[in-house]
Amino acid sequence: MSAIRRKTQGSDTDKSLLVEESSRAESLYKDKEDQKPDVRGDRRNIAILLFLYILQGIPIGLIAAIPMLLQNRGASYKQQAEFSFAYWPFSLKLLWAPIVDSLYVRRFGRRKSWLVPVQYLLGAFMLLLSLHVDRWLGGNGVEPNVPLLTLLFFLLNFLAATQDIAVDGWALTMLKRCNVGYASTCNSIGQTAGYFLGYVVFIALESKDFCNTYLRDSPLDEGMVTLPRFLWFWGITFVVATTLVAIFKKENDIEDAHMDARYTEEHELNIHESYKILWDMVRMRPVQILAAILLTVKVTFAASDAVTSLKLIDAGVPKDKLALLAIPLIPLQLVLPLAVGRYTNGPRPMDVYVKAIPYRIVMASVATLFAYATPYIIKGGHVPVYYYVLLVTSYGLYQVFLYSMFVAAMAFFAKISDPAVGGTYMTFLNTLCNLGGNWPNTVVLWMVDVLTWKQCSNNEANDCLGKEEQHSCESSEGKCEITFDGYYLESGICVLYGIVWLLVVRKWIVYLQDLPVRSWLVVKHKSR
Repeated sequence: MSAIRRKTQGSDTDKSLLVEESSRAESLYKDKEDQKPDVRGDRRNIAILLFLYILQGIPIGLIAAIPMLLQNRGASYKQQAEFSFAYWPFSLKLLWAPIVDSLYVRRFGRRKSWLVPVQYLLGAFMLLLSLHVDRWLGGNGVEPNVPLLTLLFFLLNFLAATQDIAVDGWALTMLKRCNVGYASTCNSIGQTAGYFLGYVVFIALESKDFCNTYLRDSPLDEGMVTLPRFLWFWGITFVVATTLVAIFKKENDIEDAHMDARYTEEHELNIHESYKILWDMVRMRPVQILAAILLTVKVTFAASDAVTSLKLIDAGVPKDKLALLAIPLIPLQLVLPLAVGRYTNGPRPMDVYVKAIPYRIVMASVATLFAYATPYIIKGGHVPVYYYVLLVTSYGLYQVFLYSMFVAAMAFFAKISDPAVGGTYMTFLNTLCNLGGNWPNTVVLWMVDVLTWKQCSNNEANDCLGKEEQHSCESSEGKCEITFDGYYLESGICVLYGIVWLLVVRKWIVYLQDLPVRSWLVVKHKSR
């Protein structure tokens, strides 16, 4: 137990520690602003951070690819909803982040105490999945084992989220003070690159049609990469990379020529202090109003965000082509935050947030119309080029308004966060923002099958509600045909909800934006 580092429980000095930390943070920020970036002595550290964030993006991309594989193997929308819980850990990581920050083995390193075992577990999980995942995915008349897949990929994402907590914290001490800004760049680029490898590259190389068309001289019956092989490769990569980091990369226990320019001490809140701050935030009236807004706004876009791409696959759009459409949008996604940031850096960033919502509602409606028209455009399995052009254009416009809302919200969070507990405050608000997108997507996916009416083509009495009815229809050479698609009902309800939501909630957004910054301070509430 003596090897485990745990801060003693806080007492009446908590408040003074927070105020002192606020002053120290402000002075450090001023020092950092006065210094220009200097990568001498940090080039290797920046490369290590970038690599760690790339590794983090791999399981995130894989989890995004699984629904497409399930859809092609006959999974229902209820099963897709069940699997969507695998996305939740990044929205809940605040619940265990204080534990990661507070408990560690001092001799091994505060961040490596979590990073190394977590990445070994990530590698082990990938190796385990590589042995059985094909059987669990089902296909060829075998039902997918969605509960088990959900559990395993939830744990995989949980480990990735825990690795994110450790790497984010390590970045602050790994880099010189003047270079700490590169941490967010490594995060953004690394996660994007990892996601691209785990999702776009995997889906393309897994598709036999893509490989036979573009990469092979003679066609074969499978892609160049299978999911088991992909998981095995990255499992080995995680194990090797983690071993190298564990052996060769130290934290702050060695001196170098640039040691004076690094943060060598971190103010630590123990577990009790961290959870008490979270409770203080939850009790604040402005935070409660903001939480209600963040947890309800994305219901408007849930049908478009969660179901539309699966409907396009059902209509005949190849999943590999759908994934590859992300490539021309990557430059747009990199430029948009910079462009939108010019309008959100002022005192009223939520003005941009409110203005973007009607346009995003319109583009969500366009996506629904696109899904409806797709079966009529695709004939004989051939997808015309103009269809992809229109799809990329509409999705690109949707991304403009999505990023406008995202950047505006982040700017508002930065404006109102209490400097004394800025990291915890920002993480808490980001958690609410992410959770507000996950729960509506899960509900909407679940309700698609509930609201959809089907009928067997050669037996009107068979409504194809369950698997037995569907097998009975197919065994009699019939086909379960959709007579009413619940997706379109959901899309309409979401749009109407969004219009009403905007009319009702707009005044509350204006109210929150008009509040003085002191209304959001946690330390002030603690001092009363």
